Amino acid sequence: MTETLFYHLERRSLEEVLPGLVEKSLQRGWRAAIRTDSAECSDALDTLLWTYDDQSFLPHAQAGDGEAGDQPVLISMEEGNPNSAQIVFYVGGAGPSDWNSLSELARVVLLFDGRDAAALASARTAWKDAKASGHDVTYWKETPSGKFEKQN
Repeated sequence: MTETLFYHLERRSLEEVLPGLVEKSLQRGWRAAIRTDSAECSDALDTLLWTYDDQSFLPHAQAGDGEAGDQPVLISMEEGNPNSAQIVFYVGGAGPSDWNSLSELARVVLLFDGRDAAALASARTAWKDAKASGHDVTYWKETPSGKFEKQN
């Protein structure tokens, strides 16, 4: 059963949250994939991961840049797991076409903007689909301090 976390972004943006989550994944020894819904989002995240912190290096590539299997973090719009990731982040409205295909991952993370009605509706549908596919689903919400807490 794949652990599936839904991160409800209300105070901070995706650009503020995602790099830290990816760093934590790499610290666990995991490879990561980031699924986006557009080439523009992929390009923006590629730039972000190179520039978000002057004191840190987050190795990554976009699909098509070099050998996908060699990348610790791969940004892509396509499904599949060419870099043998243990965790997949879905961002910018992206979501899996088949939740059952994710059963071999350690974790799936779907980040959504809580200030966007369409993103909320999409996340609710994704939640139902993930549960129906047997995923261990949890919901994480930002506290006023910006920390994420698991909700019951």
